[in-house]
Order: sequence, then C-alpha cells, then structure tokens
Amino acid sequence: MWKLSALLLVASASAVVLPGHREAPELTGQALIDYVNTAQKLWTAGHQVIPKEKITKKLMDVKYLVPHKDEDIVATEVADAIPDSFDARDKWSSCVSINNIRDQSDCGSCWAFAAAEAISDRTCIASNGAVNTLLSSQDLLSCCVGILSCGNGCEGGYPIQAWKWWVKHGLVTGGSYESQFGCKPYSIAPCGQTVNGVTWPKCPEDTEPTPKCVEACTSNNTYPTGYLQDKHFGATAYAVGKKVEQIQTEILAHGPIEVAFTVYEDFYQYTTGVYVHTAGKSLGGHAVKILGWGVDNGTPYWLVANSWNVNWGEKGYFRIIRGLNECGIEHSAVAGLPDLDRHNA
Repeated sequence: MWKLSALLLVASASAVVLPGHREAPELTGQALIDYVNTAQKLWTAGHQVIPKEKITKKLMDVKYLVPHKDEDIVATEVADAIPDSFDARDKWSSCVSINNIRDQSDCGSCWAFAAAEAISDRTCIASNGAVNTLLSSQDLLSCCVGILSCGNGCEGGYPIQAWKWWVKHGLVTGGSYESQFGCKPYSIAPCGQTVNGVTWPKCPEDTEPTPKCVEACTSNNTYPTGYLQDKHFGATAYAVGKKVEQIQTEILAHGPIEVAFTVYEDFYQYTTGVYVHTAGKSLGGHAVKILGWGVDNGTPYWLVANSWNVNWGEKGYFRIIRGLNECGIEHSAVAGLPDLDRHNA
C-alpha cells in the first residue's frame, strides 16, 4: 500500500509525484467501505442509493480512454498567474449550465453528457451570456454514432469526436428528461432513486438502448424553432495539454473541459472528500466535466461535475487528487471554442 504521507508533503500540484505502485485489493460491499475508510483519510466511502450492479451501465468500455499523443495537443501558453483555487460556478454564475447536474440514467452516455455540459458552458462564456442555454446530450448520443464518428451510443464514445461533431454538425438545445427543455431533451428517464421528492421506477435489467437519431425537435414538436435553425456550432475542437498548469490555463481562459478516466469499484462508494483510488477492481471508463480546483488540508484537487444526479457524491460533484494523473484523468482532456457567427445559420 502506498504511503499517504507522500501526498501530504506536496507543496503544490506541480510538485506532485506518484509515489510508486499502489496495491489496491479487490474488495466489495461493506468490506470495501471499511477498508477505504481505514486505509486513508482523504475521502469517505459509504453506501449509495443506486444499486452497485447498475453502476456499470453508466460506464463505457475502457477502449474509449485514449491518452493524447503529444503531437495532437494544441500548444498552450501557461498563464502567468494561476490562483490556488478556482470555481467556474462563481466566475460565470449567470450561465444556466454552469451549475447543472444531469442524470445519464442506465446508459453509458457520459461522453456525450460531459461534452454537452462543457460546450454549453463555453458557449455562454464566449458570448458573454448572450447565448445562455443548455445544449443537447441527446443530439450527440443518438446521432454521433459509428466507427467514423463518436462511438457506440450507450456503450460509450470518444470525447474528442463529440467535440469535432459539434464543430461539423452543431448541437441543438436540450435539457434533462425531467425538464423537457429545448429542441431535443434527454429521452431516458432517471431510475432507481428518489430525486427532489420524485421516486423513479426501478432500473431495467438491461442497459438502455441508444435512442434513434431523429433530425427533428422531439419535445412534442412544440419547440418554437426548427431542428436545423436551433443548431449551435463549434469553431475548434482540440486536445488539452497533460500538465496541470495547461489544464488550469485552459479552464481559466475559456471555461470547463471534458476529461475521461478509469472508474474503480471504490469510486462508486465515494461520498465526500478528495478521491484517490484505494481499493476495488476496474469497472470501466467514464467521462466528466472539470470546472475548477482547490486545496483541501494541503491536498490539491480537481473539482468535477458527474452525471449521476444530485444524490451521488457531493450533491452530484466530486473532488479528485490533482497532479498525479489519478486514474488517467489528466491525460485525455478535450475542449473547443464556439463559432457564435454560425448560431441559427
């Protein structure tokens, strides 16, 4: 077992060095929770409202976790001054998408969710709030499929391809299943938990099928503009540098980014604190949105939005140790910039 004291000696994120191989026993259930809470004090594990056997349906195949090649990364001039802490929710609080936790339900659509969330944020930021809306994860999930596109819908997808799809094809508006906002809201209902006083039905035994691509507004055909007229486009899509300072600079300049990482069994049990993989086997891949960073009792962390509704973690968010490339989270960040002139083209 690696020594926790090695982390506590860290003075800054740039100085973090992985302290050798970490042995992570493959435990489950209460034994896993007890072990995690005894082995380290950075985060707390606990029982979750979502059945463990359902969590793998929210994940994607690890083949979609592809670290960037150095030649594919867009050169970034690191900011002269990077604050010790940053939270996009405070910086751009007027953007409706910036503090919006979604629910992907029983579908491995995390790659589309994280992309749609970060793209919504960046569109609002770049337009100084003039384009302040939620863009559709459903549009990405159902239409960007196939070998030459994003991937395989509810089975997973490549985050960078989602951003490239936005550049080429654009995204329409669309919110959650509950709100039915926009041209194409999410069509898969939450399941297996009670959220905001609403109890959703038991989750199905099988993973939800990928919704069919419909090039039309699906919100009861009442959305005021047409599908093509509602498209919002990207100008660029690119890989972000692997260094902490490069990621921070990108977020400071343009807003939240999408990342992907390996999920282990203990991550599912996360309730609060700064996550480090401590025990349990690998379950699959997952894509999420980084929106900031900070330091907790000397431990540097990333602030991350998940898409498992507000019952999980820190009201839908989690923190993960920064500077160690924990579970691969720093080596596959993607982002892009909107093309505001093509809106409603």
